[in-house]
Order: sequence, then structure tokens, then C-alpha cells
Amino acid sequence: MPQRLYTCTPSRLNTWLDCPRRYRMTYLDRPMPPKGPPWAHNSVGASVHNALAGWWRLPVHERSPEAAGRLLLRGWLTDGFRDEAQSAQWRERAREMTERYVAGLDPSDEPLGVERTVATRTDRIAVSGRIDRLDARGSELVVVDYKTGRHVLTADDARGSLAMAIYAVAASRVLRRPCRRVELHHLPSGEVAVWEHTEESLARHIRRAEQIAAEAAAADEAYRAGAGKRAGVPKPREGEVEHAPYDEMFPPRPGNLCSWCDFARHCPEGREAAPRKEPWAALPVDAV
Repeated sequence: MPQRLYTCTPSRLNTWLDCPRRYRMTYLDRPMPPKGPPWAHNSVGASVHNALAGWWRLPVHERSPEAAGRLLLRGWLTDGFRDEAQSAQWRERAREMTERYVAGLDPSDEPLGVERTVATRTDRIAVSGRIDRLDARGSELVVVDYKTGRHVLTADDARGSLAMAIYAVAASRVLRRPCRRVELHHLPSGEVAVWEHTEESLARHIRRAEQIAAEAAAADEAYRAGAGKRAGVPKPREGEVEHAPYDEMFPPRPGNLCSWCDFARHCPEGREAAPRKEPWAALPVDAV
């Protein structure tokens, strides 16, 4: 029998790498366990991304920094902030950040894609994802990813990004043009982290994606096989983790990242490893 392709996104693959238990709760458990409260830094990131996507959809003559700022204000997301004052402070900071970034762009330099979904497949995986921006520079394509976090990124971050390598391969295959350059645009600092892949480095990322997918697919099968054995077993109480025949396939990986896990309330090991952060804790201290 031919092998079934593992259908995935880069996010799904990275979730398996980070913590198999979180992977199970995110992608397999139904109903999904309740998540913790939303994060303020995610609201900032989504608001900025939405404003930039909307800016590129405006007619060329309307693409001004002020227009980007208006889009940011209009679509501002308020989830996760400590209070209205903190949200308002960050709304203004994000508006300035977005306008400053847009001021360095050429409004007439039309991207080939904005929030564009690309997909590709190998003998083992069918993977898809959404690119923030896909540029055409000469005869080649460039994958651009916007970042709004507090840490300035480096070329190593661009080089090591599994998602961006997959996007480059998928974009190249869909549009039949070379795509080796990936860029992380860090809006708070204005820095751009760049990496020029080779065919060999892109192939290594694809092989790595296939290896991760093989592990996750085996765990998925174990989960499905254990579904019948779970019938009639009482659900765990709040704060407890369900232990089932497949559970050894989804061990927790406790560490500092547990502070940021949406499912920490359901994971005793995670709560013991790191205390839960406040929803606004990832915002830079100097702006809180």
C-alpha cells in the first residue's frame, strides 16, 4: 500500500518538536482542552500584520505611512492587555512602528503575494502555510516575514527557520521561479535578518520536516488506535492530564517555555517547571 501523506503546516511540525503533549492537546484532543487567557503580544503582532496586509491592498496612490497608521488603529486588537491604558499605550506604539516601517517601502513595488498561502508535497508530506509577503526581486522570489517581538533577530534565526525554508520551496514550485532568500523584518528595531539558502540547505530543511512528520504521524496513529480503548473511561478532573494507552507517545517537555503554554493549566509537569506568565509579560518592560 502506498504511504499516506502526512498533511501539516510548519506550525504543526514545530509544535511537535516543542512538546508532544501540547501537540496532542492542540491537534488531536476533541474537544480541545480550554486554553488560558490570550496574550497581549499576540494582539500586537496580529494587529500589525493585518494593517500591513491591508496597506498593500490599497490603491497605490493611497499607500502612505498615515494610511498604514489608520489601518492599525481601526483594526487594533485589545486581548491580553492589563487594562485600557496599557492597550492604548501599545496601540500608539504599534501605530508609530507600522508607519515607520511603511515609510521605508516603495508603494509601487507590488509584491507577488500578501498573506499568500503556498503548498507543496514530497513522497511523505503535504505541507502548506501562509507567507506574510512574497517579493519578486529580479528573476528570484524572496520570502518576507514580519516580526514584532522584543528580541532582535539575526541571520541565524532566518537560516534556522523551518517555516521560511518550507515557504521558499513551496513558492518556488508554485511560481516556477528560484526562491532562496528569506528575510525576517523586525519592526520594533527596523533590523532585517537575511539568509540566502542553497538548494542543499533547503533540501536539508525538507528532510528535517519529513523526519518530524514521521514521528508525529506515528503518534497520530497511536492516538487513533487508542480511541476505542478510551471509550467509557471517565474524563480527568480539572488540572489533571488524561493518561491513556497512547500517552507515552505524547510526553511533556517541561522547561521555561511552559510559562507561555496555552495549556499549562492541564499539565502538572509544566506548572511545576515554570510559573504562568501574565498575559502582557512578553511586552518590553520599558513600555509597560
